[in-house]
Amino acid sequence: MLKKIEISEVKNPQEMPYALLLLADPSKEVIDKYLKKCLVFTACSKNKIPCGVVALYPHNNKTIEIKNIAVATDHQNQGIGSKLIDFSIQQAKKLGYEYIEIGTGNSSLGQLYLYQKHGFRIKRILTDFFVLNYDEPIIENGLVCKDMLILVKKP
Repeated sequence: MLKKIEISEVKNPQEMPYALLLLADPSKEVIDKYLKKCLVFTACSKNKIPCGVVALYPHNNKTIEIKNIAVATDHQNQGIGSKLIDFSIQQAKKLGYEYIEIGTGNSSLGQLYLYQKHGFRIKRILTDFFVLNYDEPIIENGLVCKDMLILVKKP
């Protein structure tokens, strides 16, 4: 099922995997705003080509957020997303955060399942977040993505 992957930090801004980041967030402008503060990690298989990405955004000294997480389409359903989530939880603990959170759209059914499977619990809902922050409607699973659900766990 899952080939061995290596997770490493992206230190060079020229190596930022925008093609992957844009799979999870359709706005490069929005991505650029939060990336300035993020720790970004890529998952690579033996060919060293990134097949997954996770961006961790420190909110304060207690909470870090998985701001963006994505796996290349041809590498999905192989456990890479789970490995990136587990890695993020370990990083949060290693860095001394009390909480790790992740936000996702009301229409992101697969992601909601995955995050809850990893122990995240819904904490709050940001009503109309996607309607107010994105120029174009986002449609997933036949639903218009309107609200952001924030899920939290202790690392």
